[in-house]
Amino acid sequence: MELLKQKILREGRVENGDILKVDSFLNHQIDVELLNEIGKEFKKRFAKDNINKILTIEASGIAIACIAAQYFNVPVVFAKKTESRNLDKETYESNVYSYTKDKKYKIRVSKRYIDKSDNILIIDDFLANGKALLGLKDIIEQANANLIGAGIVIEKGFQKGGDLLRNDGVRVDSLVIIDSLENGCIVFRK
Repeated sequence: MELLKQKILREGRVENGDILKVDSFLNHQIDVELLNEIGKEFKKRFAKDNINKILTIEASGIAIACIAAQYFNVPVVFAKKTESRNLDKETYESNVYSYTKDKKYKIRVSKRYIDKSDNILIIDDFLANGKALLGLKDIIEQANANLIGAGIVIEKGFQKGGDLLRNDGVRVDSLVIIDSLENGCIVFRK
């Protein structure tokens, strides 16, 4: 997606050698017009699949998933990272490790919202080491639902997550793949 690449080059910032900050438009301040184009692109790429639900993880994936869901005309379910009294007691749970926060989380999805009749598309902002997606995949498997694939906005191709998921049989469709952030220079896969 050329529009996304140009936005990353203009506004993205590389920190600590392997962190790409896109918080000015993707996951802190949100460029709704760009997200609208991202949603259209995911619909185009998964148009032939019979998706009836989109699954993401809080918090950065929610806005992207909601915009995309308009084009699929399906609901969005998001895995919660925090336990609360208003969450259903019957949940699917999995453990994930956040690379950027250097922290482990237990994620939860109410059993009311996904089941064996669902064809699920995972949508998320980043794919680095793949732990969040593996946790969502685990929840989908617990529900005996069908994982159609994962729509990722930005994949860090120099980290192992994409290969790990693809080798596990998951269809991963990333809008852009970055092969390197060395010396602060963003290099996209061709």
